Amino acid sequence: MGNSIVKVCDLSHRYSVQWAIQEINFEITGNGVVGLLGSNGAGKSTTMNIICGVLNQTQGDVYINGINLRENPVEAKKYIGFLPQQPPLYTDLTVGEYLKHSAFLRLMPAEEVENAVDRALERCAITHFKDRLIKNLSGGYQQRVGIAQAIVHNPKFVVLDEPTNGLDPNQIVDIRNLIREIAKDHAVLLSTHILSEVQAICDEIKMIENGELVFSGTMEGFDNYIAPESFVIELGRSPGKAVLSSLCENSGIEELEKGRFRIYFKEDAEITERYIEASVANDWDLKDLLVERCSLDEIFAQLSGKKTKM
Repeated sequence: MGNSIVKVCDLSHRYSVQWAIQEINFEITGNGVVGLLGSNGAGKSTTMNIICGVLNQTQGDVYINGINLRENPVEAKKYIGFLPQQPPLYTDLTVGEYLKHSAFLRLMPAEEVENAVDRALERCAITHFKDRLIKNLSGGYQQRVGIAQAIVHNPKFVVLDEPTNGLDPNQIVDIRNLIREIAKDHAVLLSTHILSEVQAICDEIKMIENGELVFSGTMEGFDNYIAPESFVIELGRSPGKAVLSSLCENSGIEELEKGRFRIYFKEDAEITERYIEASVANDWDLKDLLVERCSLDEIFAQLSGKKTKM
């Protein structure tokens, strides 16, 4: 099996008659964050639940550190840490008690548990909450406890399902930083349907749409799919649609309101500079220029259509 931490081979799963995922193949070979991206209902959670051993697949195999998860689940799961979308917290326990319980569930040798708990507390910056009841923590800190239980047994592979769901913007930044930190010495698979989340923390992307893997590659490769296709320009003294249109080949242009235009273009890196220079040279009084990236839904549609060419 080589050195892969996770290997997914021809993974398919059916709920009654409906296939949720079909023939998913990918491999994770080193530390870092791999984003599992897909719209809601695309098959992300099914894939994650199978990889974590929560659900038995209809067809295909999952190997964790070379161990077949279906044939030898207890051994394989020692290498997996999992944070589901709803963290499985026992809110009447203290943080320390809960992490100790989590370590025993992972079949850790008793003499290693105390150190393992301290290490996870420190890693997630919650040592000062060790004796506090989980129910008295904020959402952001409860999420940290959830991540701590996923890494308490120091697994090679950590799976996080929508880890920033329901958090406020400051908490989201904190959790993202924590995930980056953990990814330095663990392979992390992060499920999300939020594009900015992936762009903020992932090194690689696996994208599932309609139960199929439609993209697998680096963040850089993915960015090529989301090249901007339009921008909005606002001018105090507009020269009119015809003049603006003449600066740009093969584009559409629409007037949004007086002095504001949306300009569509294809693969033209210097286009915004041309408009800025023209507006300065002709004194058009440029007030605003905003480049628009295509939406995640459009990217899903593009990639689903391109799958045949890949």
